[in-house]
Amino acid sequence: MQTIYYDLRDTKGQQKEIEDKISAAAKILREGGLVGIPTETVYGLGADGTNPAAVQRIFEVKGRPQDNPLILHVTGAQWLPRYCEDIPPVAYMLARKFWPGPLTMILKRQPTVPDETTAGLDTVGIRCPNHPVTLAIIREAGMAIAAPSANTSGRPSCTTAQDVVEDVGGRVDMIVDGGPCTVGVESTVLDLTCKPPRLLRPGGLPVEDIERLIGHVDVDRAVTVSLGENERPGAPGMKYRHYAPKAPVTVITGSPMKSAKEIERRVGPTSGVICFDEYAHLFPQQLVHPLGPRSDKQLQAQRVFEALRSFDSSGVTEIYAQCPDNRGLGLAIGNRLKKAAGFHVIDADSRRIILGLTGGTGAGKTSALNALRDLGGQVIDCDAVYHEILEGSEDFKNAINEKFPGVFTQEGHLNRKKLGQEVFAKRERLDQLNTIVFRFLIPELERRVEAADGLYAIDAINLFESGLDRLCDRTVAVTAPTELRVKRVMARDQISEQYARLRINAQKQDEFYRGKCDCELNNASESPEEFRKEARLFFERLVETVQEEKRHG
Repeated sequence: MQTIYYDLRDTKGQQKEIEDKISAAAKILREGGLVGIPTETVYGLGADGTNPAAVQRIFEVKGRPQDNPLILHVTGAQWLPRYCEDIPPVAYMLARKFWPGPLTMILKRQPTVPDETTAGLDTVGIRCPNHPVTLAIIREAGMAIAAPSANTSGRPSCTTAQDVVEDVGGRVDMIVDGGPCTVGVESTVLDLTCKPPRLLRPGGLPVEDIERLIGHVDVDRAVTVSLGENERPGAPGMKYRHYAPKAPVTVITGSPMKSAKEIERRVGPTSGVICFDEYAHLFPQQLVHPLGPRSDKQLQAQRVFEALRSFDSSGVTEIYAQCPDNRGLGLAIGNRLKKAAGFHVIDADSRRIILGLTGGTGAGKTSALNALRDLGGQVIDCDAVYHEILEGSEDFKNAINEKFPGVFTQEGHLNRKKLGQEVFAKRERLDQLNTIVFRFLIPELERRVEAADGLYAIDAINLFESGLDRLCDRTVAVTAPTELRVKRVMARDQISEQYARLRINAQKQDEFYRGKCDCELNNASESPEEFRKEARLFFERLVETVQEEKRHG
């Protein structure tokens, strides 16, 4: 069939022509046709989501398994009652915050949504895309558009209109070019039919952003492992091998330097490499597609499908892909790479386990860290590293002295008590100090973690505020009753009760650490020795769990 191609990237002075093309696309959809449409995530293959015959054409053109449900695209939360029932208040809260945007909510469906769209499930995925062209097409068409990614099934998703032409050109009625996708990975899929809500697919909206709004979100195991043949997917992308180029892919996880070195050790003359920009020079004989800088996950998300597609026209026989950590957008990028690899994953850090310990002063972190040392672990003490840098960096001293004049003696030594009295009394002053400290401290800690081998613990009261949690395999909150903490701080530091309470009150409460950390180690023991024994058993179990996860990718 002849596919109509409309380029709507340049909108200057062509409003009437654009409106005519949008009307033409909407007419095709109303009549049961298929249109390739742009969104901020990936290009979609759109059809009338309430028309069973039109939806069936999507499955035929894509070669998509029939038990893989589709997502309905709407223009806002006002459309929810048309297609969903028993809508919880949290759905409207999420829509106000994140729509239009890369969030799909799973809700109970209305009978008007056909089985073909939901793959027979009693739920439906629904989202509002953040692209003006597609929003205009939906409004003009007057119905929700079912639109999975516009690639043929199993292939890397399309992030440009040319990708759509390559995959389904000649088999759809129209392709609308709205420019390259700005997000680059599909939407985040969140199931709101259960409590707590469950992440079914990581995507362009990091789960951390969702949790900051609504609290804890469970993560479905399909995010990290492949579903079995008899398991039914609750959302797109959960079950089948996706995003795969022609050559087999192996994903290498771990710290950036170690994962790059592991790829370097494995590559041959016909290998392709997907890696962070900083390590591309390690592969002069290989075809390399850089993902972007190791710290720029936004750019990595935009490039990941382009990278996977780029090797299909080459002669590579295998592809090695460097994988970001699972914080923020890294969870979605890693998920796409691992699905492309059929979950064939090698961990370059298989011997390395990094635990992040945090909690208020007096909670018992010292005893917990001693328990880790009993297991052969090593400790990266952020406070000690801070003082090492302070002694050797005039720039660091000057930055602190500029913001807090008079906290250094004439000999250049920091008066910790004077600085503490100033920052512990005012939250904004403590934040100012932390901003300075993080600027100098974080690069050195990252260097030490990357060089680590074996069991390590990062001891940091500001583990999350600094972003150090992203370096950890697990984060642990060490907590204790407030009155016990006061007594311990008074005895340990030989200070008054008033000053001990001032220090404790200036810090985050236990609820903060419980909400942020992966697990909690509570210290209600009167004896440090007793707590040390409890902590050792806790860490033995935790290390075994992490090791088991690393063995299974």
